[in-house]
Amino acid sequence: MKPGEVPPWWLTEARLFDEPEAPALTGDIEVDIAVIGGGYTGLWTALALREREPGLRIAVLERARCGEGPSGRNGGFLHGYWSAIGWLREVLSDEQVLALARAGDRIMPAVQAFAERQGEDIWLRRGGLLKVSTSPGQDERIEAAVQAARQLGVPEEAVALSRDELAERCRSPRFRTGVLFRDGATVQPARLVGALRRAVLADDGIALHERTLVVRLRPGRPNVLETPRGTVSAREVVVAANAAATGWRPLARRLTNFGSYVVLTEPVPDLVEELRWTGGEAITDARMFLHYFRTTPDGRVLMGSGSGPIGLGGRLDDRFTHDVESVARAESGLRSLLPALARARVTHAWGGPIDVSADRIPFVGTLPGTRVHYAAGFSGNGVGPSWLAAQTLASLVTARDDEWAMLPLVGRRTRPLPPEPIKRLGGGLVRAAALAGEDAEEAGRQPPRMAAAIAALPRLLGLRLGVR
Repeated sequence: MKPGEVPPWWLTEARLFDEPEAPALTGDIEVDIAVIGGGYTGLWTALALREREPGLRIAVLERARCGEGPSGRNGGFLHGYWSAIGWLREVLSDEQVLALARAGDRIMPAVQAFAERQGEDIWLRRGGLLKVSTSPGQDERIEAAVQAARQLGVPEEAVALSRDELAERCRSPRFRTGVLFRDGATVQPARLVGALRRAVLADDGIALHERTLVVRLRPGRPNVLETPRGTVSAREVVVAANAAATGWRPLARRLTNFGSYVVLTEPVPDLVEELRWTGGEAITDARMFLHYFRTTPDGRVLMGSGSGPIGLGGRLDDRFTHDVESVARAESGLRSLLPALARARVTHAWGGPIDVSADRIPFVGTLPGTRVHYAAGFSGNGVGPSWLAAQTLASLVTARDDEWAMLPLVGRRTRPLPPEPIKRLGGGLVRAAALAGEDAEEAGRQPPRMAAAIAALPRLLGLRLGVR
């Protein structure tokens, strides 16, 4: 199936766009806070601000419809940072790693409590996050995660699994070894963004405007946001634009966009049962540009690949939604990693952009000398951390010096990415080299020397690409 032929299945199943659109902004308005972006981060932030200060007047401006972008297109993996501690230690101190991971422990209970309060079924299922190895090189990454947890004094957060133990959770001849993180769940992402949207619409202190593109932001006292048919004056501004933030000059050298594509099978509950994959585990492999896969309640299997094209200059064009090669790579991963699904028919395929930071850790901050705040760089793991970022943004907006404002995500300095077009050309070269090397390794061949050398360049420059 070609990507873009039909809408992402998540959106159709959730009937997200059956509801009337929120009115586009017309005329000039004044509010306390303007939020740019109606995805997870923007909607969570608006709700968090109203919970902290019920008297605030907030406007949320979404360029399309809430959920049409990455928040309605992702794999629906809900987790924090325990699964990342192995490589987080290369960027943060051990104290910061533990602080971030422990803050992430609050994500899942908060999302569950929100859904229950709203009476929304978002398909939240806690099955843990399973990372598997399919090559000798990936074995080392699995072991690094286990060792990191031991060294940090939290061995229970990364439990090593043998080949036989893996087979009890998901049987595949390709799996060599693995690690289980208890911090892992899955949701139906479009149902979650729909629940957030309905909560925002029900709040009389928040005005949601869809089909409202912010064409210019003029920081000042007040800040002024220009749209095609009106303006917003606001004391505080939150930029929560996810992948679109790559085209915003203040963040352009700190972000790049990758495409992430998924394929979804027809319901095959009998084959899922045959795989013994009945515990609801969210699974990834340990590639640099990983495969990620999960099941749905009716027995469908989703397989994603974070190896899509790299954007140019922040433009969100068809390479993120219509790239046939990326879909073929995702389907190849499905057939290769789970050969028991060889006869499962793929019914849907879609893609979307992800915003990748230079070190793959999100960053939250305030533009110097302004009251313009931002959160970006979720690097393929935004479903859960968007809630975390929203709490932090709410603290920055309300000038609270609390636990959220002290998180390691706040005010981080990162090594800048190269300017365009070097960023696009260099990133594409590294991507191709990494894919060639890992494909060769999984096929039992020695990776080409040149490919290995090129794939190592980002680390030598203090950068990290990929979404592992």
